[in-house]
Amino acid sequence: MSNVSPAGLQVCILQDSDRPRWDAFVRACPQASFFHLSAWRDLISKVWRHNCYFIYAQRDGEIVAVLPLAEIKSRLFGHSLASLPFAVYGGIAGEDGEARAALEKYADDLARKLGVTHLEYRNVLPAHPDWPNQDLYVAFRKTLEPDEEANMQAIPRKQRAMVRKGIKNELQSHIDPDVDRFFAVYADNVKRHGTPAMSKRWFKALFDTFGDDCEVLTVTDKDGTPLSSVMSFYFRDEILPYYAGDMTAARDLAANDFKYWELMRRALARGCKIFDYGRSKVGTGPYSFKKNWGFEPTPLAYEYVLYKCDSVPQNNPMNPKYRAFIAMWQRLPLVVANTLGPHIVRNLG
Repeated sequence: MSNVSPAGLQVCILQDSDRPRWDAFVRACPQASFFHLSAWRDLISKVWRHNCYFIYAQRDGEIVAVLPLAEIKSRLFGHSLASLPFAVYGGIAGEDGEARAALEKYADDLARKLGVTHLEYRNVLPAHPDWPNQDLYVAFRKTLEPDEEANMQAIPRKQRAMVRKGIKNELQSHIDPDVDRFFAVYADNVKRHGTPAMSKRWFKALFDTFGDDCEVLTVTDKDGTPLSSVMSFYFRDEILPYYAGDMTAARDLAANDFKYWELMRRALARGCKIFDYGRSKVGTGPYSFKKNWGFEPTPLAYEYVLYKCDSVPQNNPMNPKYRAFIAMWQRLPLVVANTLGPHIVRNLG
């Protein structure tokens, strides 16, 4: 399916045969992120069973802009179209103004046809400052120094002391061959915070799909007991620690600080130049932790088109109406939380 404008600009839905050139464009486009890669279409549709609409604009047979979209239809959290659920970055990637406008129009027409309550663009930079927006999230990104010692010295003194404490405690970091240890640590961590866990199937799918660009690093004590773990993505010259968790014993041993130092050190060895600490909500513990590492927050420009609602949806733990749910979830047995969690998460995106 495609639309052709008078200027010869064509809007198309991604087909399997298009994937190599879609991904080649994404890897070369400055506005694109890891979450614009075509693999997310199959991951979201197969694991979470959501309809995906990955669209692109081309001129003279060359892709000039892309927009990955997925539809979430939930009785609990509403009916939305977003770029992109389960991702911190999204929106249109491409500098061509006509192409961007054509993709926006296609997305608007699609949203109206589907009957969604809202269309969400998870932009890094504002595209339409006059649109309704979500100002809750910020990103933390920093350029890595050229060598290990310079990166250690760039960490503020108090946080650097915590890293050295982890080293003194003889903690060890390991690159895991699967997601087993990671999932055990992650699931325990999110339940303690009252948040439903994603499924182990999701993490295995990410691990299998992205190969060397998806890595699990687990920190253990000197006896081999897992304390902290993180799943990271590699994209161009960036590392994105994306999913993480810690056991209760990690705090006293400084395992979390040690984990991110080891990740930074290993990323440098892989030739990475950017450490993307990911998204955090303003005013939370993770927000403060990242600032303590010397990273400065940059507001994320999540912009919305509202169709059947009057305000931007607040389907996040900061919403006071979810306090009772969070408290209840923290009391659930872990096995119950792990069973129920994915059914809730799939509707949140």
